[in-house]
Amino acid sequence: MFSFLKKNSSPAPAAPRDGGWITRLKSGLARTGNQLSDLFGRGGKIDDDLYEELETILITADVGMTATSALLADLRHRVKEQRLTEAAELKQALAECLLKLLAPLAQPLQPNAHRPFVMMICGVNGVGKTTSIGKLAKYLQGQGLSVLLAAGDTFRAAAREQLQAWGERNNVTVISQESGDSAAVIFDAVNAAQARKIDVVIADTAGRLTTQAHLMEEIKKVKRVIAKAMPGSADVPAAPHEVLLVLDANTGQNALSQVKAFDEALGVTGLILTKLDGTAKGGVIAAIAKAHPIPVRFIGVGEGLDDLRPFAAEDFVTALLGLENA
Repeated sequence: MFSFLKKNSSPAPAAPRDGGWITRLKSGLARTGNQLSDLFGRGGKIDDDLYEELETILITADVGMTATSALLADLRHRVKEQRLTEAAELKQALAECLLKLLAPLAQPLQPNAHRPFVMMICGVNGVGKTTSIGKLAKYLQGQGLSVLLAAGDTFRAAAREQLQAWGERNNVTVISQESGDSAAVIFDAVNAAQARKIDVVIADTAGRLTTQAHLMEEIKKVKRVIAKAMPGSADVPAAPHEVLLVLDANTGQNALSQVKAFDEALGVTGLILTKLDGTAKGGVIAAIAKAHPIPVRFIGVGEGLDDLRPFAAEDFVTALLGLENA
């Protein structure tokens, strides 16, 4: 399966495949996978009706019109080029088209690039930012890196308490204040990390809707203050070195508008796609790849500490299409 991967894949080294992880991801994306398996499993010839049904499934799976049209155009080209005739043959061809689209997004985080490596986490309310930070801290510790957390969500007291709980679970220091300014908390955290020679700083920020202009301006200020704490030099860029936008996979096409708005405000460098363990249809990642391609650093399946993993395009396609694990 995916015999063409070497020539089309991202140059970044692929992580070892984890069959258990793929199985869980497949379970989370079963809604879409089952529809596609039913379509391709019925047998018959490849015709316009089949393409029309496939188009409907892709659109309802949050792939969106633009990406769906591009995928179907590529699929028709492959069908003609490979002289495919049977509906069952379309599944592998669609997998190849999807992998071609998604592989450029599979660019792993490079937290060793600077020290401290400062990461700013943003997103709308309720997407799972604080939980993702706890899991991310655990992942980075597993890479042998020391981590410090900044409780920059000063609007929601529960967020600070939640982050402190994650810090205790991971044995990670959390810089916080009872009240005050988000930028000041993160400024202090970056200075503390430099003094303590910490490898990575992960800064939480308050959730905000992209329509709240004053809050979007405030988060721009937070980024500017972080840059003052670690201004960089000719060889080292100013902090933050990574701006991660957390997206709820269940929000569908709204996720695309969030990507555009936060990228315009902050220059988003990577995405975390959460909640792929429930009713998520998964296709929005294809919409992002086509309309606003930003690397997907991590995806989340489940609530456990180890349930955040680097995005691997081949694993995602395998799960989304309900293919057999390689």
